[in-house]
Amino acid sequence: MSIMHNPSHPGVILKDLYLDGAGLTVTQAAQSLGVSRKTLSQIVNGRAGISPQMALILAQAFPTSTPEQWLDLQQQYDLWQARQRQQPTIAPLWPVDNRVAPARR
Repeated sequence: MSIMHNPSHPGVILKDLYLDGAGLTVTQAAQSLGVSRKTLSQIVNGRAGISPQMALILAQAFPTSTPEQWLDLQQQYDLWQARQRQQPTIAPLWPVDNRVAPARR
């Protein structure tokens, strides 16, 4: 398992690689994507995440990307952020040496 170190918010990647790379402002991109400027601004400023719907939109607008890539970037970012917060200690719900999940009833 590889350990990710502080991955960038996908909005930063969207802005730096895609919007700036295409010479687009947030306003221009929002209009082209059919979303509000506020929505896109929140994403590129790391205040909102990339939803599955937005991932589909971005993949259409930037065909070198896929919805799965956008969602993977968001998931990596979210998981890293969650790991930075203190987590409660949870006891295993079945023996650790049992490699098969319990059967469903």
